[in-house]
Amino acid sequence: MLRWLRGFVLPTAVCRDDEDYFNYEILFQDLDRNGDGVVDIIELREGLKNWSSTFGLHSEKDILKAGDINNDSKVDFEEFVQYLKDHEKKMRLAFNSLDKNNDGVIDTSEIIDALKSLGMNISEAQAKNILQSIDTDGTMTIDWDEWKYYFLLHPARSIEDIASFWKRYTIIDIGENIAIPDEFTEQEKRSGDWWRRLVAGGIAGAVARTCTAPLDRLKVMMQAHSFKSGRMSLIGGFKQMVKEGGIRSLWRGNGANVFKIAPEAAIKIGAYEQYKKWLSFDGAKIGTIERFISGSLAGVTAQTCIYPMEVIKTRLALGKTGQYSGIIDCGKKLLKQEGVRAFLKGYIPNILGIIPYAGTNLAVYELLKNYWLEHYAGNSVNPGIMVLLGCGAVSHMSGQLASFPLNLIRTRMQAPALEQKGTTSMIHLFQDIYNKEGKWGFFRGFTPNIIKVLPAVGISCVAYEKVKGHFGLI
Repeated sequence: MLRWLRGFVLPTAVCRDDEDYFNYEILFQDLDRNGDGVVDIIELREGLKNWSSTFGLHSEKDILKAGDINNDSKVDFEEFVQYLKDHEKKMRLAFNSLDKNNDGVIDTSEIIDALKSLGMNISEAQAKNILQSIDTDGTMTIDWDEWKYYFLLHPARSIEDIASFWKRYTIIDIGENIAIPDEFTEQEKRSGDWWRRLVAGGIAGAVARTCTAPLDRLKVMMQAHSFKSGRMSLIGGFKQMVKEGGIRSLWRGNGANVFKIAPEAAIKIGAYEQYKKWLSFDGAKIGTIERFISGSLAGVTAQTCIYPMEVIKTRLALGKTGQYSGIIDCGKKLLKQEGVRAFLKGYIPNILGIIPYAGTNLAVYELLKNYWLEHYAGNSVNPGIMVLLGCGAVSHMSGQLASFPLNLIRTRMQAPALEQKGTTSMIHLFQDIYNKEGKWGFFRGFTPNIIKVLPAVGISCVAYEKVKGHFGLI
């Protein structure tokens, strides 16, 4: 519908108010399916769905919230026109900021420069695909009319919003590392949406971790117990856990895993913002390399602060029924029996594992993003929620695969059984595992770790959508 409207209007449009009014009336009549003179949320949703598949999730809520002046949960024609006029002013500012040479059109070089300033590097071919999704007359440039009618009811209104489509999808929580979001917008900071999104994401992560906790405990047991008792199968591992402690034992250690979400997220995000400031010069936007360095250092900072909880989580997961009554009891016994150093066991491989995890995670995400921009951006600048979830899940799995050997070393250094062996050095453990179990020994427990990724992504996504409404997020 919108593309048809552009094709109909653009040849004769000269941006006069009466012509705009006529165009707005066409759009409103198409939205107002029952002809009652107002548009509600259902009509908005159906209208956007029929016009294009490129609208973002819950775009109708954004439009209704901005356009409903009298707060009656409906938009009449006067409110609709006012919303579009206000939106057009924002679009004009965005267009002018992109048109650096003031020639009245936006070309590929200006798109590349704009996205680069936002930390998103794309090739000329990818910029052409983005441009083609907006260009209607085949000139390979975007004039004001094309820009205006593309973003008229589009969830994005500027090149910054196009870049924001590819922000890390922060609701993905697979029980290991918490993703670091890109910068919050000024609007999110002023409205307080930033902390609401973090809390909603934390709750969604807690739900996902709890639902997949049996697989996480099985992973820890396979990593630690294979050292002394040979291979442990998936079914055999579950049977052993249920036989030893009943069904409830499948969630042993999950409390510590959930409890550390809040402090880890708070420290990681705060440190990430601080490191970005230190790495930026003259207030300029930082690039991909600086983001990687900032993210890695933030991960090191957060893990250093909450690492004792990692040790407690592992000890609880490997403990026998009745050995510990809870997190506090486990911490007290560790301190009394093994001293303060017990809370730092496995710290070195844990910190070293952040580099391959963060590097591989970022590289795979950028690779998938560039592939999508190369092949599909001609149809839409918005990848959609499923593409973002898929890219996030694959990049997380790739990062875990790269860092898993160090993750396994960390678990075995944390495990109490090692004290009987007398082998606690990281180097000695590497040598011992390779000599006794071969190269595949470094990937013990990787199967349940991979199995839990898809349900964890799906559960965290659904939980986030359910929870965010209670925080007034759309």
